[in-house]
Amino acid sequence: MTVHEELDSALRELESTMRAANLWRLERPEPAAFDSAQPFCVDTMSLPQWLRFVFIARLDELVAAEGPMPASCDVAPAVEAYLTQEGARNSDRILMGKAVERIDTLVTEN
Repeated sequence: MTVHEELDSALRELESTMRAANLWRLERPEPAAFDSAQPFCVDTMSLPQWLRFVFIARLDELVAAEGPMPASCDVAPAVEAYLTQEGARNSDRILMGKAVERIDTLVTEN
């Protein structure tokens, strides 16, 4: 399995865990929200919005183009902090955390 195939699988796993945690059905942010200069667009989007409409979307494009991996990826700590702050169920925190850690590892180590 290529790294792009593995990344695609990890992205589908993240999508699945977000759906199970009711974090997928979100309104698409206004176009201006995507112009944020802040990490994770924290000033214009919720973290689940950023995951769905920026992070997953951009990595899906990378997978489709079989493009080069970014130099690094360290999203898991932000996801953990967000889910803890929001009082997410432990099972959701664990499953989403593992999915994002897998993506971080695939991107960073390839």
